[in-house]
Amino acid sequence: MIGKRTYRACRSAILVVAFFSLFVNVLMLVIPLYMLQVYDRVLASRSEETLAMLTVAALGALVVLGVLEGVRSRILVRVGAWLERALAPELLGQAVRSALSAVRATGAQGLRDLAAVRGFLGGAGIFHLFDAPWVPLYLGVIYLLHPLLGTTALIGGLVLFAVAGLNEWITRRPLGSAGKLSNELYRRAEARMRNAEVIEAMGMLPAVTADWQRENEQVIRLQSAASDRAGTLAALTRFLRLGVQVGILGLGALLAIHQEITAGAMIAASILLARALAPVEQAIGTWRGFVNARAAWDRIRQSLDAATLERGSTTLPVPTGIIDVENATVVAPGREAPVLRNVSFHLEAGETLGVIGPSAAGKTSLARLLVGIWPAQSGKARLDGADVFTWQREDLGRHIGYLPQDVELFDGTVKQNIARMGEARDEDVIMAARLAGVHEIILGLPLGYDTLIGEGGIKPSGGQRQRLALARAFYGRPRLLVLDEPNANLDSDGEEALMRALAQARQSRVTTVIIAHRMRVLAATDRILLLRDGRAELFGEREAVLARLTGKPAAATTVAHLRKASPP
Repeated sequence: MIGKRTYRACRSAILVVAFFSLFVNVLMLVIPLYMLQVYDRVLASRSEETLAMLTVAALGALVVLGVLEGVRSRILVRVGAWLERALAPELLGQAVRSALSAVRATGAQGLRDLAAVRGFLGGAGIFHLFDAPWVPLYLGVIYLLHPLLGTTALIGGLVLFAVAGLNEWITRRPLGSAGKLSNELYRRAEARMRNAEVIEAMGMLPAVTADWQRENEQVIRLQSAASDRAGTLAALTRFLRLGVQVGILGLGALLAIHQEITAGAMIAASILLARALAPVEQAIGTWRGFVNARAAWDRIRQSLDAATLERGSTTLPVPTGIIDVENATVVAPGREAPVLRNVSFHLEAGETLGVIGPSAAGKTSLARLLVGIWPAQSGKARLDGADVFTWQREDLGRHIGYLPQDVELFDGTVKQNIARMGEARDEDVIMAARLAGVHEIILGLPLGYDTLIGEGGIKPSGGQRQRLALARAFYGRPRLLVLDEPNANLDSDGEEALMRALAQARQSRVTTVIIAHRMRVLAATDRILLLRDGRAELFGEREAVLARLTGKPAAATTVAHLRKASPP
């Protein structure tokens, strides 16, 4: 569907290029016609005036030819740029969505494919496709010079077209397989580079490299096989083309001897034949680029046309923060068994919930459900009565602060990271940093809030990353905070800052859900939810749940008791 819409949008430009290609190929007749007239008229009459007139006319036609060549090249370059502007944001969004929901994330493959398509549109290879349909024009002119010459050229052209078809048939499968394997290898290499510290620390580089090289050998073998076949056919094509050209010259000379054609017609036929067969020979030489671009476009079309769950488009009022989870069952991507089973609870606006439980109990899955990353297979998670997964994404995101379990920061400045990579007022960014207790730390950086993070900048420690991500979660005064183990990498000062931030959120009536592993943070909660094997085992007021877990009266229950009694 996306491919058809995009094609319709580009069709007018493509038709203009095809129209210009007609005139380009007609003007290509200038040289053989010039040679024909020079040999048959100028040399016979020895007329300098005729030579000058023919030369000026030929040069004028060549100027027009050059202009048309430049225009169609510029049109195709701009079509490629238009495609990138139109599809790159959608492909980037698709890559992000695939990272959330696909069994195998595609990463930036769609953007690489788009770059390949744009490169092909801006290269010389695509012009052979526009020139190939006009081969009959040159063959027809040769036929007008003499039917025997035309028949010989036609046979030669058909043989070359057959070789081109054979080239497509014998190289398509190995090139396609090599492309798929190569993309998979790049994806794996990117994943391994993300574990660079582990690889270096434990001396895993030789084993990782050897494993990758074994898989890469398959790609090399497939690409080499396809290139060998294509190279053989390219050599055969060149031999056939030159052989046909020799045949045309020989036949033309024979016909000239018998005075059936002139010497000029013989030379013109040779030039016309070279022009007629050039697109075929060049297409075989650049076939691999065409196949790669075609495969890239097919992947783009399949990616964008893939069925996706529709989100709402209506902008809803600013939520107050009322949470209702109604018999929610969630199945994680790539798994069959649910990670959450019939979980239900209710939070009033401004309440703070602590979620506890053993490993693999479904705590992080619940966080992803609440912020609309993973949909419920059955049941609902609602914010102020609206299903969070069908809420308009950009609108909902303004009202949510999310701190994931694995914290990642973007390449950019500290300010950009806190402001969620958008335009922001300095006072709003500073307010979020103060809430997270990271303002003083930022001021100690080389350029303060303008310090670069990532490539060419600083690499924050685990605790600094967590506190900066916490500031990002607080940015924009969200109405729902979902914090997955917010104190996992914090020292005592960081935990104190976190507790102050949670107290401030509670005072501002921000609904907060905390996935807790270190139990001190539960002191800031109103309610506790205990998950085990994806089910809600206990839910209620903090003191009541703690009393159930410790076996002590609610009045005597403390977080210290919970540390001893909580599940491992």
